Amino acid sequence: MSDPYRALRSREFRLLFIASTISVIGHFLQSVALSWELYERTGDALVLGTVGLIEFLPVLLFALPAGHVADRFDRRTVAIVTRLCEACAAAALVWLSWTQGPVLLIYAVLFITSMARTFQGPASGALMPLTVRSEDFSNAVTWQTSSFQLAGMVAPAFAGGLIAWLAPVHIANGPINVGATIGYAASAVLSLVIAFCFSQLRIREQSRRREAASLADVLAGVRFVFSQPLILAAITLDLFAVLFGGAVALLPVFAKDVLNVGPQGFGLLRAAPAIGAVVMALLLTRMPPIRSAGRTLLWVVAGFGVATLVFGISKNFVLSLVALALTGAFDNVSMVIRGSLTPLLTPNAMRGRVAAVERVFISSSNELGALESGLTAKSWGAIPSVIVGGIGTLVVVVLVAFAAPQLRRLGSLEEIQPVTE
Repeated sequence: MSDPYRALRSREFRLLFIASTISVIGHFLQSVALSWELYERTGDALVLGTVGLIEFLPVLLFALPAGHVADRFDRRTVAIVTRLCEACAAAALVWLSWTQGPVLLIYAVLFITSMARTFQGPASGALMPLTVRSEDFSNAVTWQTSSFQLAGMVAPAFAGGLIAWLAPVHIANGPINVGATIGYAASAVLSLVIAFCFSQLRIREQSRRREAASLADVLAGVRFVFSQPLILAAITLDLFAVLFGGAVALLPVFAKDVLNVGPQGFGLLRAAPAIGAVVMALLLTRMPPIRSAGRTLLWVVAGFGVATLVFGISKNFVLSLVALALTGAFDNVSMVIRGSLTPLLTPNAMRGRVAAVERVFISSSNELGALESGLTAKSWGAIPSVIVGGIGTLVVVVLVAFAAPQLRRLGSLEEIQPVTE
């Protein structure tokens, strides 16, 4: 029987594991607090979609240069500096929340936060393959996604509880949501802890080229991804599935206007996908390696679409929680397969730029998916928006299955020989 804890026996991976777990906690504390506060202040679903657009713009503008920076400079230093920037941005949200600052200024802070994350993602992502042996990498990805989902299970429920339990403070500008303000402050503190974890890493990276940067160098990651049918198919599937099938951006609307469960129910709805994902992740660490990774990826994304449909149709709070938990369980399997496949097929010298391209795809699905959900909810209503998204996900699965035969033939991830040069 394989050792389910083999990746965690590496000190460097444990530091990254702790940092990533804390990072997700801070992200969800801030995200849940912000989405609820903005919807409370405006009552407009389109505002929630606009948040997605604001967070995507830095990715669109800076992702490829960020990948080049990760491959050209010390990745640990890049990760530390960007985390300190996130801490400052979270502190700015504390001030804007307490003073009831204008929504436009909140958007500006979100832009800065997303820009910092855009530069940090490729740097920290490229460090991870250097922390474990190649044969343990799939196990490391499983634990990494487990930490993501475990934190995503606890943090939204905690943030929703804070918002519900702490009474608003009334000032001249209006009521202050104390729970949301505390969520931003906690996010700022956690970013400082993450920066400390990165500073303790002892990773000897390969020598880097120091010649002047060129456009061809920056775009090398794009060319590489489009030259790898397996990588392209996997991230394209993730892009369109989440773009059409993501219902998370509209959860404040469902909690307040459809299911009538308030901020506590909203916190549970946000936590439900993570609950399903954590259960699935724990199962994956104890199961044999997935033998038909390509077909499994197609089936779990289809399951994600079906679960999204059920959530859109449901008027029952418990059924809605179950449906969201299933989306998290299916998405976790998808993340493990894609998260293992891409680094194993990418040379170390290219990992920053390839991670940046992947970041564009992921952010396109998450942030633009939020915009798409906000726009369709504004036009059709929240329920039709989610139902149409679930159907769109199923259509994407069928199209990718026929367009990418290499993905259907992909076997066990353990059999992939990692690319080193």
